[in-house]
Amino acid sequence: MDAPPGPDTLAWDGVGATSSNPFRAVKDITFGSIAGMASKIFEHPFDLTKVRLQSQVLDSTARFSGPIDCLVRTWQNEGIRGLYRGLPAPIVGAMAENASLFLSYNELQNLFRRFNGQPSSYDLTLSQLALSGAGAGAVTSFVLTPVELVKCKMQVQMLTPEASVVFPSSSTMKSSSLPGPISVLASVIRNTGFRGLWLGQTATLIRETGGGAAWFACKELVGIKLIQRRARLSGVEMGRKDILPWESAVAGACAGAVFNVSVFPADTIKSVMQTEEELRPRGKSVPAPTFLGTARATYKAQGIRGLYAGCGITAARSIPSSALIFLIYDGLNRHFP
Repeated sequence: MDAPPGPDTLAWDGVGATSSNPFRAVKDITFGSIAGMASKIFEHPFDLTKVRLQSQVLDSTARFSGPIDCLVRTWQNEGIRGLYRGLPAPIVGAMAENASLFLSYNELQNLFRRFNGQPSSYDLTLSQLALSGAGAGAVTSFVLTPVELVKCKMQVQMLTPEASVVFPSSSTMKSSSLPGPISVLASVIRNTGFRGLWLGQTATLIRETGGGAAWFACKELVGIKLIQRRARLSGVEMGRKDILPWESAVAGACAGAVFNVSVFPADTIKSVMQTEEELRPRGKSVPAPTFLGTARATYKAQGIRGLYAGCGITAARSIPSSALIFLIYDGLNRHFP
């Protein structure tokens, strides 16, 4: 029998509760959706900048000299609307992504326990939590790819050859006539069929599987270390439910940084693939870009630097964004156990 939890042996079983029931599933979906929506509103201008920087790695002449130049020129020529171009798709995507992530993550933890005949309160190892995170990321990638495809296509609309020059003085007026997310989605289906919605799936799968493992494992590790430290200092027994808001935020911030640094090249390849039709049209008879082909072309064009295009601003936005996600998710779990 396991020893009762003390300051150094917490009854800690990962993010959220572990009971497997319909009510828990509804809470995971609801809380994950709320956290994802809030974080996406905060981070979207930075994500747009990242995608625009990534989309130019195969161009002979760069449109932007860096993230600040991209942000400033977008603001000057497109205004606040330009900074939030394509927001509806990622809002839906963030809600679906985080709902799927947290639901899958908790259910995979329960699967580990059932497989080993362990109670729902059993402490999983960090490697089991990382595997649960990887599985959750893999499941979520299939939900996320179509949403990110639409988002990326909308984020480079003002950079297409049809715009004649990059950011003309009348671009703000022209932007009102650009197709919205439904039109972009319909265009993809019309031109490539439903299968075309999963262009870049391999890159998304790699990013979400590796990133999910890193994201959840890092958050859990940092979170438990912070709780253990407080338990030792106070001499009071503490469990997962006792995590403080600032501890959730710090652990989430660390997780956000680790996620992006560990799998960023896959994200770059995905963005290049998903924006190639708009920025470097191949023609109808030419096959769609492949993951390996795009990876080779990107590396050949700019080396490691090209694979990490936009990484700085992505890390800058993902750290507070990830902190916000776990702050909200843990906070909702704390107030609605």
